[in-house]
Amino acid sequence: MTARLQRARPGSPGLQALVDELAEQLGRSVAIDDPLVRVVCTSRHFGDEDPVRIGTLLQGRADNATIRYVLAQGVTQWARPGFIEGRDDLGLLPRYVVPLRERGHLLGLLMVVAPEMTLGDGETEAIGRAAGLMAAQMYVEQLGADSRKSDEQTLVLELVDTDVVTRTTARRRAVELGLLGEAEHVLVTLVKLSRGTEPVRQPEAALWGALEGFRQTRSAHGVLAVDQDRAILLQLRERPPTPAEVATQSARVLEELATFLEPSTSPVIGVGGRQQGLQHAWRSYEQSLVAARAARRIPSLRSIGDWDLLGEFAVLLQLPEHALNASLVPEPLRTLNKAHGDDRLRDTLRCFLEHAGSIPRTAEALRLHRTSLYYRLRQIQEITGLDLDDGGHRLTLHLGLRIEELLSTGDDTAA
Repeated sequence: MTARLQRARPGSPGLQALVDELAEQLGRSVAIDDPLVRVVCTSRHFGDEDPVRIGTLLQGRADNATIRYVLAQGVTQWARPGFIEGRDDLGLLPRYVVPLRERGHLLGLLMVVAPEMTLGDGETEAIGRAAGLMAAQMYVEQLGADSRKSDEQTLVLELVDTDVVTRTTARRRAVELGLLGEAEHVLVTLVKLSRGTEPVRQPEAALWGALEGFRQTRSAHGVLAVDQDRAILLQLRERPPTPAEVATQSARVLEELATFLEPSTSPVIGVGGRQQGLQHAWRSYEQSLVAARAARRIPSLRSIGDWDLLGEFAVLLQLPEHALNASLVPEPLRTLNKAHGDDRLRDTLRCFLEHAGSIPRTAEALRLHRTSLYYRLRQIQEITGLDLDDGGHRLTLHLGLRIEELLSTGDDTAA
């Protein structure tokens, strides 16, 4: 995966001054990255630049492979500074890394290029002093940023609340603050991480980092709420996005999360229906919950559920978890399953129903002579006792097959 062109998040003048001062004192290239290894500010070169550093300056961040490598060294959990080895295949020279912490919070990573992987006592002392000042400066800045994020999160949660008074008040405040414009169409995207046995490292930072770029784009502007293992992105658009546009945006979010998080987090995305008017954001959010459940349960969706494409699954997945069990499978379908050890008749039935009962299209899809198809359909009718010319009977069997499909993929308690 390649990094996309994007600007670095500039550090404050005070933080930049501390970086420049340390770099001049050491005669080495210095940079501060955020906890996701995205550059915040950097010094000038000292003849020790490598392809990663040059690429970072041009693109605003290192490529995804480099970020994954650095995070894999466990730097965000380090209790003290240390070296990370270089990687020729990544174009990365060794670096001395200092976790910048204040009051227990990891604020960033101080990176000093050190090709020989050694530093003198005077150098480490200078780096330590500078790191303390940098952490203090970043902590003050972080307090303001956290306050803004908290206000935005509260607004998002109120905009999708089921209480009409809460939603109305939130819409008024959003307009007054200029956080949302007057675009007609609203879309809510939900991202959820798996609640595995292992704790997720930096889940909120990863979710924010993966989604913040979609708050303001050429085609949308919105607000973001991140809370532990989930994120809600509310976007306003001049026109409703196409399924292809939704798929592209969702795939980009998953790509970023794959860079920042371990595979065990198994993120899924649920995209709500395209609604007209901010007052219906709550409806898109409720639909995104169902879509995320579908993304967790149905492997063919590849971790992305789009409400507008779910069809009958959108109805079935609104059943509570305890109710979504084998008892919902219609008795005629269970009889068919017991009557044949193989799936030949079941597959024929599924194909027939998915082609709206069309004999020509079903025969073509199965590469089967029509006489053979008619014979199989008669067998199905005899075994199930249902009439395949009856719309209600076909619906019963079709929903039964869909329920079996959901049950075969396990439960969605992690979602």
